[in-house]
Amino acid sequence: MSSSAADHSAARLNSDVRQRHPTASAASEDVEDVLLLQQQQKEADAAASRPKKTYGKTPDGTVFVVPTTHDMVTQLLDPREPKNLSDVAVLAIIALHFLAAYYLPWGVKRPFFAAIFMFWRLAYNVGIGYLLTIQSKYKFLVTWAKRWKLFENPATGKNPRPWLYNLLKEELETKIPHDYKFEEAPIEYNTWLTFRRVVDLILMCDFISYCLFAIVCAHKPDGEGFFVGFARWAVGITLVGFNLWVKLDAHRVVKDYAWYWGDFFYLIEQELTFDGVFELAPHPMYSIGYAGYYGISMMAASYDVLFISIIAHAAQFAFLVVVENPHIEKTYNPPQPRVRSESEAASQLQEVASEYSVPSTAARHNDNFPQPVHNLIGLKNLDFFRITDVAVVLLSAYLAVVTMVTPNTRFYQTLFVLHALAWRVWYSFGLGVILTRQSEEKMFTRHFLKYGESLGEAWRQWKGIYHLSNCLCHASFIAACYKMYEFPAGGDNGWALLKHVVGLSLIALQVWTATSIYESLGEFGWFYGDFFFDSKRQLTYTSIYRFLNNPERVFGTAGLWGAALITWSRAIFLMALAGHFLTLAFLAYVEKPHMQKVYGRNLRDDAGVTKFIKRSLPPPVTEWQQSIDKVLDETKHFIDEFVEAARSRLATGSSTIAKDTSSLFNKYPARLTLSKISADLAGYDPKHYGLSLAGTPVVGTNEKATGKESPNARVPKDVKTQSFEYGAPIRVKWTAPAKHSKKDWIGLYMVTDNRSREVTEVPSLGRWVPTNPGEYDTTTDQGILVWDQPVENKSEDTDLVQGEMIFEGDKLWWTQGVFEFRYHHGGGHHVLSISEPFEIQIPKFDDEHRGVDISAGSGEVGEQAVEAALLPVIRNCLDRDPDIAPSNPDERFGGHVERDGKYARRVVYAIRHMFGIDFAPAVVLADGNVRRLAWRICHAKEVLAPFSMSHTNGRTTPVDSKFSE
Repeated sequence: MSSSAADHSAARLNSDVRQRHPTASAASEDVEDVLLLQQQQKEADAAASRPKKTYGKTPDGTVFVVPTTHDMVTQLLDPREPKNLSDVAVLAIIALHFLAAYYLPWGVKRPFFAAIFMFWRLAYNVGIGYLLTIQSKYKFLVTWAKRWKLFENPATGKNPRPWLYNLLKEELETKIPHDYKFEEAPIEYNTWLTFRRVVDLILMCDFISYCLFAIVCAHKPDGEGFFVGFARWAVGITLVGFNLWVKLDAHRVVKDYAWYWGDFFYLIEQELTFDGVFELAPHPMYSIGYAGYYGISMMAASYDVLFISIIAHAAQFAFLVVVENPHIEKTYNPPQPRVRSESEAASQLQEVASEYSVPSTAARHNDNFPQPVHNLIGLKNLDFFRITDVAVVLLSAYLAVVTMVTPNTRFYQTLFVLHALAWRVWYSFGLGVILTRQSEEKMFTRHFLKYGESLGEAWRQWKGIYHLSNCLCHASFIAACYKMYEFPAGGDNGWALLKHVVGLSLIALQVWTATSIYESLGEFGWFYGDFFFDSKRQLTYTSIYRFLNNPERVFGTAGLWGAALITWSRAIFLMALAGHFLTLAFLAYVEKPHMQKVYGRNLRDDAGVTKFIKRSLPPPVTEWQQSIDKVLDETKHFIDEFVEAARSRLATGSSTIAKDTSSLFNKYPARLTLSKISADLAGYDPKHYGLSLAGTPVVGTNEKATGKESPNARVPKDVKTQSFEYGAPIRVKWTAPAKHSKKDWIGLYMVTDNRSREVTEVPSLGRWVPTNPGEYDTTTDQGILVWDQPVENKSEDTDLVQGEMIFEGDKLWWTQGVFEFRYHHGGGHHVLSISEPFEIQIPKFDDEHRGVDISAGSGEVGEQAVEAALLPVIRNCLDRDPDIAPSNPDERFGGHVERDGKYARRVVYAIRHMFGIDFAPAVVLADGNVRRLAWRICHAKEVLAPFSMSHTNGRTTPVDSKFSE
C-alpha cells in the first residue's frame, strides 16, 4: 500500500471511530489541543532563548545589526574565548608588570609602580579622555579612519596599506565570530571595535599596576592587635566585594555598548536605563564603584595607597565632568527647539508681577515685564552694591579678625562654641518658626503688605535674611572649629592623618550635596519659594533627588561630623550632634508638612535608593518592614489629628476636648591686497590667489565724513571700507591655481593682530575654513560651499579654480573692529593673499533719527522702535538658526540660549553698544524674547535719563553730542 492510501485509510478509520464513539472523538481533540499548545510553547521558548537583535544607527542614518560582544575580562582570561594578536600583546604587557614586581629591588618597587600606575591613569583619563572628546565634538576618530583608509577594501585599489587592513580584519573577526563581517560593518562600528582594543590595554594595565603597587606597599602596622587587624581586613574585603558587585551590575545594565563609550560612535535603539545599581548612586561606576580602592588601601594599611587612590578617584571625577557629562547632555538631553508661541507665558508671569511695583494698567500687560535676575548664591553673584552681600562679607571678615586676634583660652573657646551654637539654633529653629507661620498664615508676607510693600519685597527680604543666616551659621562654626583645633602631636601622626583624610572627605561630601541641591532646585527652591508663591510647578526628581527624597537628612550635615573628626573635640562633636538633630527636626516639622500641604499626592513615596533596598530584601523581611511602616503611618496620623484637635479646642476655650478627641480612636565685493611669500613656496605665484567678500552691510549709522574733532571723522577716499553687521554671516570667494594645495585654508583675523604680511603670527582660534573638504575634520568642512570650480582665464597661462565659503556662528569675531581674511598655504601659516580690511559695526540706536525718545518714556511707540532695531541684531547673535532665533518680537528664544552662555554674552554686548545699557547675561535668559528685552531697555533708559542727558532748550540732548559739529 502506498503512503497516501495508508493515510487515506487511517483518516477514514478515525472518522468511523469518531462517529461510533463521540467520547473518544472529544478525547482525541483534547489530545491534539494539548500537543498544539506544547508545540507553541516550545517555539516560544526557542524564540526567547535566542538573543534579541540590537539595531545601531550611525550619524549618517545607516541602520545595522549590532553583533554580540563580551566584556574585557572574559575576552582576555576565559580560555574558551578565541584569542588574537592584540590579546597576546595585552597579556604579555601584564606579565611584564608581574615580572617587574618580582625581580626589581625592594627599594625601587614602590616608586616604580607608583610611576607606572600614574602613567596608566593618565593614559586613561587624559589619553582616552582626549580621544573621546575629539570624537564627540568632531568625529575625529572616524575621520582619521577614513583619511587613512583603514577599513577600505584593498580590492578597490584605494587602500595604500593592505597589510594593516588584513590585520584589522583578522583581529576583529576573531573576537566576534558570529553576526559580524568586517567588510559590511559601518566604519563607525569598526572604529569603535579598534578603539576598544586600546581601551582594553589601558584599563587592564591601570588595574594591575594599582594592585601591584598596593602589594608592594602592604604591611602590618606596629602594635596592631588581632581584632583591629581582623576588622581592617573584613572591612577591606567587604568594600572590594561591594566594588565588584557594582561593576558587574553596572555592566549588566549598560552592556559593552556603554562600557566602552559606544554612543560616542553610534547610537542604538534603546533609552537610558537607571535600574539596579544606577538607582543607588549617581554615576555608580565612578562614585561607589571606587569603593574597592579604599578597601585595598585598608588591607594594605598604607597611606601611600590611600593617597594615590584619592588622586585616581579625583582624576576619574574630572574625566566624568570634562568628557562624559558634556557628551551625555549633547546626546540624550539636547536643548529644546524654540517655542513658537507664548501660551506658557501667563503661568510664568503670575510669579513675575509680584517682583515689580508696576501700575495697574501695566499689570494688565504683564507680558512685557520680564523675570528679575540677580541671584545670591555663589561667588560669581557677589555684588557689593547689594546690602545682603556687603553684610555677609563685612560680618564674615569681622568674625575672622576676632577669631585670629583672640587667644585660645578656655573662656574664648567656650564663647566661640556658644556663639556658633546660637547661630545654629537661629538658623534651624528661628527660621523654621518663620517659615512655619509663613506656610500657615503668610505671616512674613502680611508684615510687608501692612506697610504698603509688595510680595516681591517680602520675598527679597526673606532671601537676604536666610542667606545671611546661612553664611554666618557656617562661618561661626568654622571659627569655633579653629579655636578648638590642636595641631597633632608627633607620636600620633598616623591616626591624625586618617582623621584629617576622612574629615575632609565628609566636608567635600556636604559641599557636593549642597551644590547638587542648588543645581536641582535653583534659587526658588533653595530659598523655599513655594512658602511665598502659589507655585504651580511640577515636582521633578533630578540630580541627587533621583536617589534620595531628602539628601540633607543623609548628607546635609556630613561636614559637621568631618569637622568633629578633624578637631577631635568633645565640644565640636556635641555641636555636630546638635546641628544634625536640628536639621532633622527642621525637615520633619517645617519642610515635610508644607510639602504635603502644597504637593499632596504628587510627593514620591520612595526614592531610588529606598526602592533598590526594598527590592533587595528577602520576602519575609519585606513583609515585616511593610507592616511596621503601616503601623508607624497610622500612629503618626493619629498623633497629628489628636494634636490639631487639641490645639483648636484649647484656642476656642472648649471644655469638651476629651469628648471631641475620643472619636479619633475610631479612625517643573572688495578686492585683494597681495602679500609677499617665503622662498620655500616657489612655484606658487601670489598673483594667482585672490579673495573677495560679501556680507550684510550696516545701515542707519548716520556717520558724517566732516569734522576733525568728531568721533565719526573719516579720511575721504574713492573706495569705502566695507562695514558689515555684527554677527551676520560673511561669504568669502577665493581664486587659486588649479594645482593649489588641497590643504589650503582661509582664516579670519583682526588687522592689528599680525605684524607680518607674509606669515600669520597668531592662532585662528577656530575661525578658519579649509578650501577643500575631507582634508581636516568634519567640523571645519561645514563652512565650505563651493570648491575647485574652473575659472575662464584667457589672459593667463595658468589654469585657475575658484571656491566659496561662509563664515558664521563661532567662526566669526563677536566684537566690533577691523578685520581681514588671510589665505594660507598647505596647512601652514604662510600667507598667499589678504583681503581688503572690512569693519564690523553695531549701529547706535539714534532716538532723534527714529523720531522717538525712549529715555523720556515714549511708551509703546518707543518700545516698538527698539524692538524693530533689536530683532535683526538678536537674530544675528543667535546664528539665524530657526530653532534658536525668533522671527518676531513675541517668539521665545530656543533652549540653546539657556544651555550655552555664549548667546547671552553676544546679546548683552550688542545691547551695550546699541543703547549704552549694560545688562548681565542672565537678563537675556530671564526675558526670553525680544519684546521683554525691549521693555527692559526702555525702562533702563528712562531710569538713567536724568543722569545721562543734558537738558537744553526744552529738549534732551545726549551729552556726547555736545562736541558734534
